[in-house]
Amino acid sequence: MDASSTFQDTLPLSSDALLVQLDDWGLTYRLHTHIPLRTVEDAKGVEDQFMVPGENVLRLKNLYLRDKKKRNYLVTLEQSREIDLKALGAELGVGNLSFGSADRLLQNLGIRPGAVSPLAMINGVEHNVRFFMDGAAQQADVINMHPLVNDRTVAMPRTDLMAFFDRVGCDVNWLP
Repeated sequence: MDASSTFQDTLPLSSDALLVQLDDWGLTYRLHTHIPLRTVEDAKGVEDQFMVPGENVLRLKNLYLRDKKKRNYLVTLEQSREIDLKALGAELGVGNLSFGSADRLLQNLGIRPGAVSPLAMINGVEHNVRFFMDGAAQQADVINMHPLVNDRTVAMPRTDLMAFFDRVGCDVNWLP
């Protein structure tokens, strides 16, 4: 199975159910549908169609990581930011980091590879996943991210994303 909405009903929480929950909480977003995006490079090929002139938009890359003590992390960064896992582990104070497996990704965040997103913390908080976000998000008007599948993107105002984190009980750890 891939990470597209075709298989969303095999996830612990479907993309459709997430969008209904966002609506019920009164959180605003613009929903875009597109071809499945598996990488940052794929996203760069379609993201211009989502842009609104004058809007300061943060485009993301997301990393599901584990440390040697088997603790899980979701790290969300501005998509062009260079990353060194060894340096990141030191910055987070957790030692060496490695990418988590597809099975653990599904178990702990309720998503498949290619659909990693801050919105997956709706599942991650229950599994003690620690969330880290690029400080650049604090300056963005809008943040683009997948709603648990990779053939959809939501453009959500930063204030609404922060309200989402409050709703699900997710602590945001800011990276400089």
